[in-house]
Amino acid sequence: MIAAFLDSIPAMILLTGVLVGASAALLGSFLVLRGNAMLTDAISHSIVFGIVVVWLMTSQISGPVQVLGAAVTGVLTVVLTELLARSRLVRMDAAIGLVFPALFAAGVILISVHARDVHIDVHSVLLGEIGFVWLHTVPLWGHPVPVAVATLSVVLVVNLGFVLVFWKELKLASFDPGLAAALGFLPGALHYALLGLTSVTAVAAFDAVGAILFIAFVIVPPATAYLLTRRLWLMVVLAVALSVAASLAGYALAVWWNVSIAGMMASMTGVWFALALAFAPRHGLAAQAFRHRAQRLDHDCRVLVAHLFTHENTPAMPEENTLRALVEHLHWSTPRARAAILRAHDRALIERRDGLLVLRPKGRAEAEALHEPHSGPRGPEMA
Repeated sequence: MIAAFLDSIPAMILLTGVLVGASAALLGSFLVLRGNAMLTDAISHSIVFGIVVVWLMTSQISGPVQVLGAAVTGVLTVVLTELLARSRLVRMDAAIGLVFPALFAAGVILISVHARDVHIDVHSVLLGEIGFVWLHTVPLWGHPVPVAVATLSVVLVVNLGFVLVFWKELKLASFDPGLAAALGFLPGALHYALLGLTSVTAVAAFDAVGAILFIAFVIVPPATAYLLTRRLWLMVVLAVALSVAASLAGYALAVWWNVSIAGMMASMTGVWFALALAFAPRHGLAAQAFRHRAQRLDHDCRVLVAHLFTHENTPAMPEENTLRALVEHLHWSTPRARAAILRAHDRALIERRDGLLVLRPKGRAEAEALHEPHSGPRGPEMA
């Protein structure tokens, strides 16, 4: 069974996508919370410079030395960005925009000059080709296993171990770095360790999926999960689950439509985000629209009871305490006036009596509370 699974090309492609998505989402959840999500984009491009430099020094295009060089370059990117930001000459977003294009451009120039005949090019770094991961294998326990699967499995275990071991520290540093520093948790060192692991994960993902899909996995699923929950553990679990779902759905649609597998997986992360943005139960656009409508209805109810209270027991009551008066005197549309009346009636604030809108005891009490800060007569009985 294991041999059949490892020999299955679709299974290896799916497993690679799942491993990349899970590894990226674990770290991305904390980067999104800390507001450092775009540093991922900077790292994923700038470590091209580290990859090329290590190749020039060692003639190796893969292996632990490449991973170490990429991790160092990722940390260098962050250090240079923070130094520029702390100088107060530019803001953080501008600092990111200055540092990573410079390092990426330097890497591209080195590739163009020194690596024209070597399998290390900008296209493979940015886009990758997850459909070919099964071609490059390594024997493990007597079975040929794709190198990407073996490497990403190790990366996932390391990332998961890091998150579990430093869960308390990561949680505190994400929400209150000052308190974390006061308690001796070294949030700065933890931050650099997190970004170093992000660099390592990016390098491990390059050959299989490229930088674009890695960036999508590390940012979009955590951002989507953040729309769905405010519990950190649930956010991390949802981010990983959304990454896995994007891999599965993206592969199926890519095969169906005969399009790029990595591109469709990245697109599916965007689909999940769009759905969450629209329909998240608390923070989605639909929920916000419903809350806004409910708030407007509540406001209209207060205006309605205040209007009825003002004209209660006055000669103008037969004219003012009607639907027509709300439309003509308050300049409400007829549907808005009807909605306010219905809401006030459902809340037992008003009732219809002899064709007029009349306050019930609860509505009168609310109207009196609204009028408390004001003084002065409201009708004949208060004169």
